[in-house]
Amino acid sequence: MVESQKAGPSVETIPEGDNRPRLVCPDCGYIAYENPKVVVGAVCSYEERILFCKRAIEPRLGYWTIPAGFLELGESMSAGAAREVAEEACASIRIDDLIGIYEIPRISQIHAFYRAHMTSPDIAPGVESEAVRMFSWADIPWGDLAFPSVRWALEHYREGSGPFFVEAPVDSWPREFQGD
Repeated sequence: MVESQKAGPSVETIPEGDNRPRLVCPDCGYIAYENPKVVVGAVCSYEERILFCKRAIEPRLGYWTIPAGFLELGESMSAGAAREVAEEACASIRIDDLIGIYEIPRISQIHAFYRAHMTSPDIAPGVESEAVRMFSWADIPWGDLAFPSVRWALEHYREGSGPFFVEAPVDSWPREFQGD
């Protein structure tokens, strides 16, 4: 006897009670919801300098960023930001407060960045970082920042108030993220 294979969520349709197309399994009715990704990170300071990581991965390989990445399941945003700092810069931080939330509908992402202070000056590149470095405000490589949300978080960090909530203009994102 040949066992039949299940199709899985393979039919695009508008499920009953919904208002937009989703992938649905024709065998069991499972609906595969696709939702925005949440990126978390921190502007980390130590003795008036800011921690940056030079990206060793795409997208934006070789550009500078603050430590940040995708939130994991079962993780709070602040814990995720601290984990990303540890993974990308081998640094330990204490979260102070939320700088801002940046909505980027064009790429289905939400970025949440925190203000944090490092508990020691110890840093080293993690597996996703080519290099890590502490920059004074005057020496930040503004022309080589990986993403507009990094610039926004730095500007809001400098302003010192907030938190800020920003919906990104479509044309503010690097070309490879523009889509069609």
